[in-house]
Amino acid sequence: MNNPIRLVIVDDHEIIRQTWRMILQKHDLVQVIADCASGAEAIDFARKEAPDVMLIDINMTPMNGFDTTRKITQLYPHIKIIGTSINNQPAYARKMMQSGAKGYVTKNSPAAEMIEALIVVSKGGTYICKEIHEKAEGRKIM
Repeated sequence: MNNPIRLVIVDDHEIIRQTWRMILQKHDLVQVIADCASGAEAIDFARKEAPDVMLIDINMTPMNGFDTTRKITQLYPHIKIIGTSINNQPAYARKMMQSGAKGYVTKNSPAAEMIEALIVVSKGGTYICKEIHEKAEGRKIM
């Protein structure tokens, strides 16, 4: 992969956007081209700039991450979405994937796992973070 992954961070909390930008752009494989504070802003930016990947928070208002993801994947199917939330419930990840996302990471995911998710998803794969996998497997055992 010669060209960096053109990434947009979408979260309604500025401190989260700033933190992820700082962490993720340290890697040569990632170029954070923008951050958006709302679903509407993300949809507008997707139309104008066509990023490779968008990292979208689920719990935003007035348009949540599920609706934002559905809209972007319908209008711009070439843009890949990774959903993110503090919520580590497998059902949340499943709903995000059903909305059109290609990946899901929690806000507890370490930077290395975020980078791994970006690489896998940008190459056309799907990625669910280890925290969700472990929780889902734990439920099957019980």
